[in-house]
Amino acid sequence: MASHSNTSPVVVDRAVLRARGRRARALGPSTFLIDRVAEELSGRLAGVLRTFSCAVDLGTPTTAVREALARSGKVGMCIAVHALADLRADAAAGAHELAVVADEEALPFGDASLDLVVSALSLHFVNDLPGTLAQIRRALRPDGLFMAALLGGETLSELRAAFAAAEVEVEDGISPRVLPFADLRELGALLQRAGFALPVADVDRLTVRYASALSLMHDLRRMGATNPLIDRRRRPLKRATLARMLDLYAARYADPDGRVRATFEIVYLSGWTPHESQQRPLAPGSARTRLADALGTKEQPAGEKAPR
Repeated sequence: MASHSNTSPVVVDRAVLRARGRRARALGPSTFLIDRVAEELSGRLAGVLRTFSCAVDLGTPTTAVREALARSGKVGMCIAVHALADLRADAAAGAHELAVVADEEALPFGDASLDLVVSALSLHFVNDLPGTLAQIRRALRPDGLFMAALLGGETLSELRAAFAAAEVEVEDGISPRVLPFADLRELGALLQRAGFALPVADVDRLTVRYASALSLMHDLRRMGATNPLIDRRRRPLKRATLARMLDLYAARYADPDGRVRATFEIVYLSGWTPHESQQRPLAPGSARTRLADALGTKEQPAGEKAPR
């Protein structure tokens, strides 16, 4: 399948993203965010009254989701799909796990071959998210389930604002330094566009406190989440720009104890592939009980005012 459609802009440098993922693993990854998301996804799956014989963990940067799925007892075979070949050993550690090296933008699965696809903190880095969602939808069997967690539009808004202000003061213009994350409504609309039934999108906003903005940047490096944008400025960051950004961040976003705040907005998505057993909205005029009867009131013809 094509990696992206003709109309989708290429925003993320996927090769750079993979290189930064390898660097994060070498540094020792920061996992608090992915661990939180994995437990939340597992809890949501626990409320589904069925099991899934064949599942895919799509692009999740650690084993946290697969471990949570294994604990849930709802998943049989779990296939780890990731663009980094060195994750194969981690993924294959479990007796019921397989690993496939593939990019999230070009899934290697046949139509109607999977029961469940779960992805945590990966799909916001995809250039053609509508195309990837359409591929997931085709790969799921009827009544298959898709669940994902992506970073949303308010994520790292403080860092974005502080960098922009510092560059205006010190340099000759603003360079994109934080990924432009999609918001809740956009992501919910994409679920519907991809053909998922019973789509759900909701958001969890998390505020994390750091000793300084520099500590936040070190954490992002250990998440493999530093700037992967195609249009990023290629020359090294000036010390004067960094120093000014740190000052502005502390001035604007510090608590009384001196620690600074960073926002992570996590958007949770879920949707089912259509199946005849699923709920459907009633056709217009098919109701058997009048609303007025249910409310215990008198129905008024259109245009007629109720008596006072």
